[in-house]
Formats: sequence, C-alpha cells, structure tokens
Amino acid sequence: MSLEDLDRFLTLRDSDPDLAKALAQPMDLERFLALAADHGYGLSEADVVAAQQREHHARTAAQLQQDQAVESRRLRNFIHG
Repeated sequence: MSLEDLDRFLTLRDSDPDLAKALAQPMDLERFLALAADHGYGLSEADVVAAQQREHHARTAAQLQQDQAVESRRLRNFIHG
C-alpha cells in the first residue's frame, strides 16, 4: 500500500490498547503484516523496508546536524574574535 497506511496503522495503537500491547512484543515480519491485515491494512514487506529506510535517513540527517553543531562549537572556541 504505502508509507501513509503504515503510519496510520502504527498510529492506531494510540487508541487500541490491545494493538499497542501486541506491537510492544518482538515479532517477525510475517506476523506484523498479518496483524496489520487483521486491522484492515494491506501492508507489504516493501512498505516496512521503505519505513526503515525513511527512519535511517532521518537518523542520519539528525546525526549529521548534531555533528555539525559540535564542530561549530569547537571552531568558535578556536577562532578568536
């Protein structure tokens, strides 16, 4: 389906305590997709992979920004003005 469907499914756990409990447990991909299907979401392995890539990209960007901030502080201390 799409990342938006995956996001909606994961957001559903906020209002469904049983789903939240199920998602809190470790599970393999097949079980995750079956759980999504049980709740009316036709997700695929590609959707999960795309979400993982999106998360990795977001973490990488955040880490890069953090590294730049550290370097910037170091340079401010080095440059006298």
